[in-house]
Amino acid sequence: MSGVKVVTFGCRLNTFESETMRKAAETAGVNNAVLFNTCAVTADAVRQARQAIRKVRRDDPHARIVVSGCAAQTEPDTFAAMDEVDAVIGNDAKGASATYRNLPDFGVSQSEKVRVNDIMSVRETAPQMIEAVAGHARAFVQVQNGCDHRCTFCVIPYGRGNSRSVPMGAVVEQIERLAGNGYQEVVITGVDATSYGADLPGNPSLGKLAGTILRQVPELRRLRLSSIDSIEVDDDLMELIADEPRFMPHLHLSLQHGDNLILKRMKRRHSREDAVKFCRTVRDLRPGFAFGADLIAGFPTETEEMFARSLDIVEDCGIAFLHVFPYSPREGTPAAKMPQLDRGLIKARAARLRQAGETVFKNHLEDMAQKAEIHPVLVEYSGIARTENFTPVVAPGAPRGQMAKVRVTGHDGGRLTGDLVDDGLADDRARPSATAAFANG
Repeated sequence: MSGVKVVTFGCRLNTFESETMRKAAETAGVNNAVLFNTCAVTADAVRQARQAIRKVRRDDPHARIVVSGCAAQTEPDTFAAMDEVDAVIGNDAKGASATYRNLPDFGVSQSEKVRVNDIMSVRETAPQMIEAVAGHARAFVQVQNGCDHRCTFCVIPYGRGNSRSVPMGAVVEQIERLAGNGYQEVVITGVDATSYGADLPGNPSLGKLAGTILRQVPELRRLRLSSIDSIEVDDDLMELIADEPRFMPHLHLSLQHGDNLILKRMKRRHSREDAVKFCRTVRDLRPGFAFGADLIAGFPTETEEMFARSLDIVEDCGIAFLHVFPYSPREGTPAAKMPQLDRGLIKARAARLRQAGETVFKNHLEDMAQKAEIHPVLVEYSGIARTENFTPVVAPGAPRGQMAKVRVTGHDGGRLTGDLVDDGLADDRARPSATAAFANG
């Protein structure tokens, strides 16, 4: 191979940061290299990264392999001990070109491979300007990094450090650049996005940031949030949810569980009742709003009765886009020292949660199909698009990365189906296209 390839694991924030890694490495003149941007959420995520590294080395014995991301930050020695790995770099340095100019030579010792600093000493998140997000029809923009909370199951603060925000002006400038390059939709991301602004002058909130983006970048068609903590949603954000059509009616919630005692043992800041009330309030403000959520199955001490409350909250909150995580003990976290459940039981409960999520999702499809409405959609790849509330829909013939409209006529159990509607959205073809940015994705 030649050039720089980035292999990404984990969250949307990592997707954005992978572009900064690619740009930094190319600026530094790196060639014939594979950069791994890892995830540390579960032990399985670390295992998958190790497997992928070994495969790359088998396929290309001469490529330089550099590992970064949360797993590299929390477990640098794990990756440095791999013969296949040439360098391990910290999360705070992976977007800087100087990092790649100073990579160690091939064949150095395990200790010389590691370039990982104390992430807790990092106090700022520098703005990173990118032109595109390869392989994606929508762009992702980092507005915040790190987390000040210490949920008992979570290792991410040790991979990301404490919460720090990107100044609003830099965020707006980045989104102006992406919109100018043809992106119709931007997703703003962070580790704990709803904590945005607490460390900035004037303490601007996430809602104020989102409103500023929409006012100052009028050419941006759609603004979407990634995962949020509903208990921290501010009044400005609620106003956007209710009244701003360019703010997309879909949120992914960090719920984690449906039982109050387990939530306390997790050190979450919301109750079951808080979550249900939030979802109902949002739907009252904006009917048709869709929710995704993270739920953990098999947290230590979880009884069948406690687990049943997680099953119930999927329906109570109408979680159409459910991400289920079988609990995985992470070394150094308090939950790893709690009484653990049998792995087989954890996997069985995760399967039951996924089934509950599939039921709600199919009901969501059926509801939208019965309404038979016309929806503006963003085409993600050939023939597949997303509605404003993030529901997948078949849209044959529409250009990737562009807006279209679809009249929904039914669903196939996994996606909405319908017909393209030509009512003037073809005018978008005169706008810059993002297609070239992800043509190779």
